[in-house]
Amino acid sequence: MLKLQQSLKNTFGFDKFRAGQEQTVTQLLNGDSSLAIFPTGAGKSLCYQLAAINLPHLTLVVSPLLALMKDQLVFLHSKGIPAASIDSTLSFEQSQQITRDVRSGQIKILMVSVERFKNERFRQFIESIAISMLVVDEAHCISEWGHNFRPDYLKLPRYRQELNIPLVLLLTATATKEVKQDMANKFAISEQHIVQTGFYRNNLDLSVLPVDENQKNQSLLNVIRHHDGSGIVYVTLQHSAEKVADFLQQQGLQAQAYHAGFKDDVRQQVQQDFMQGKTRIVVATIAFGMGIDKADIRFVIHYDLPKSIENYSQEIGRAGRDNKNSACFTLANLDGLHTVENFVYADTPERSSIAYVLQNIRNEMQNGQWELQVLSLSNASNIKQLPLKTLLVQLELLGVIDAKFSYFADFKFKFVTPKEQIISSFNADRAEFLAQLFSCAKMKKIWGEPDFELMHNRYNAPRKRIVSAFEYLADQQHIVLETKKATEVYSINSTALDSHDLVERLYHYFVEKEQSEIKRISRLIEFFQSDRCLTKQLSEYFDDKLAPDNCGHCSVCRGQIAVLPYSNNQQSVSADIIAMAITQLQQHFSTLKKPNTELPEALSLETICRFLSGMSVPLFTRAKVRKLSYFGVCQDMRYSDIKAQAMNCLA
Repeated sequence: MLKLQQSLKNTFGFDKFRAGQEQTVTQLLNGDSSLAIFPTGAGKSLCYQLAAINLPHLTLVVSPLLALMKDQLVFLHSKGIPAASIDSTLSFEQSQQITRDVRSGQIKILMVSVERFKNERFRQFIESIAISMLVVDEAHCISEWGHNFRPDYLKLPRYRQELNIPLVLLLTATATKEVKQDMANKFAISEQHIVQTGFYRNNLDLSVLPVDENQKNQSLLNVIRHHDGSGIVYVTLQHSAEKVADFLQQQGLQAQAYHAGFKDDVRQQVQQDFMQGKTRIVVATIAFGMGIDKADIRFVIHYDLPKSIENYSQEIGRAGRDNKNSACFTLANLDGLHTVENFVYADTPERSSIAYVLQNIRNEMQNGQWELQVLSLSNASNIKQLPLKTLLVQLELLGVIDAKFSYFADFKFKFVTPKEQIISSFNADRAEFLAQLFSCAKMKKIWGEPDFELMHNRYNAPRKRIVSAFEYLADQQHIVLETKKATEVYSINSTALDSHDLVERLYHYFVEKEQSEIKRISRLIEFFQSDRCLTKQLSEYFDDKLAPDNCGHCSVCRGQIAVLPYSNNQQSVSADIIAMAITQLQQHFSTLKKPNTELPEALSLETICRFLSGMSVPLFTRAKVRKLSYFGVCQDMRYSDIKAQAMNCLA
């Protein structure tokens, strides 16, 4: 225990632990996998950082956001802890240097995204490294009941098994009772090793302000002018971020927009200016915030409705991390409800799209194996990439497909050291193998492509050995290696694939998930309009029973119970206009339709409703539907109303 206190003081400069930290670190160092649920800003990261420097081998951290990794790396380096990330922003030379440092034991903490495990080259590398602990940050992403479910996270238990990692730490700030149990079960974490410190924060003042849409900018201005210090304004759409930031600038306020549509360097500059106090206010989509560890954020304002109670709690949790009083406002009306709901509806694949994927497996299967590239299949099936990944994971869970490996369809290399010099630097067996490898490669001027099939046929050389050889040569800086077009390979259970009700079961799964998300939005509206203490409700939602019944620092406790309005400017679209929009869409597709194209024979009700509401799906991109004048004509209506109107027009 004394050693732990010394580590805390000497490395991190802290005199004492925060709630839950010591228990979590002690459990890990005793060899017990743990789940830590602490409020946003309560020091979750320190648990893995302190454990990592006291463990013998590498700690591998899976994090969902690049910005989150970069911020944590800056902190770790400031404390003298050797840490790195492998990510898409690195140059070839940087990536190779990091792999060398990890191999030599110089790096204690390596951060990656979960998608990195699909990378053939990364898996070749990481399988050879001794790993003490796997850390899963934002671990609620692993639960299908969570608000940010990411299908690739479901594979983490298997990766842990394959890499023989003895210890796991799951970290999250937002977990309902159901999500908590789901996370723990997936990694066999016992009840006694779940550390939950409580959700209640007495320095956050929560207010729900019912605001008519055309009064929103003025209300925003009033709130900001009554509060000192820096703040975040959250909006739903990218163009809203820019419009609201422009408005605040016109009012003489230091404000900048931030969203995923900006280039990396622009986003980094905005974030840096905010962290350094050069920008007072950031107007942002939810792309901004994870990993923003600025202690003195005095206000968080939701200009639009958040996506869920979980999102709301995460976003307000960025305020007041210095434990000083901070204010959280929601400028609420029901106008934006349709926008939040439409994000959900756009993710549900149609029956015909699910059937297309299953037929693709049957058509493309060879020797019991099926290969796919996600982007191509997403476009062909008209299923967005994230739901398509979810579909593939569901097929795995149902025993229809089994992920074997992934590889790069495009592999190319160029020599840095002359070919003959490389071959001569190895012993006879390896020199012969490399000579065969190079002679089978298809060289085009500077770059060459390895011929895996020829090597297998002539010399019975397995792909894994060939990739390892190229990896080693790249590591030693004898060649430059480039890889593209990630291709996933699955083995197929034909009996399960031909199950008569498979399409229906999968479609039912997605509809159930859709309805669960819609209920989550309804629960959010109930929360904002409730007559019970907002802080108490939040705590109960996240299974914390210790918060007071009446906090005294929320709008409900002040007697201000919100009734959310629809603004007067909401107009329903007439049946005639909807009929003209449907006709325009049908005519557009009949013009495009040619033999052997992958456009649908007839437009489904779902496709028509998505067109009317202005949703983005792969089919619309492919068919250039967004340029049509009626695209999104009903975007201010709720999806259920659009569907009812469309059905009447089609009847």
